[in-house]
Amino acid sequence: MASEILIYTSPGCPDCAALKRWLDERGRPYAEKDLSRPGIADEAKARCGVRVAPVTVIGESCLYGTFAEQKPRIEAILGE
Repeated sequence: MASEILIYTSPGCPDCAALKRWLDERGRPYAEKDLSRPGIADEAKARCGVRVAPVTVIGESCLYGTFAEQKPRIEAILGE
C-alpha cells in the first residue's frame, strides 16, 4: 500500500495545479502545505533540502522539479 502523499505548493504555480489535478483524477488523496505560509518553506527545506514548488513527499521520498519531471517518479513509487 502506498504511503500518504504530502505536497508543498505555492499559489499560482502551474506545476502545482497540474500535480493536484493529476492526483485528483486518480483518486489519490493528499495533504497540501502552502509554501507561502510562515514556516512552511523552512519545513520543506529541512525535510527535503529545497523550498521550490511543487515538492512531493511520499514515504521517505522527496521529489521536486516540474510536474513532468516528477510524474514518472511518482508513478513508479505508487505502482502505476
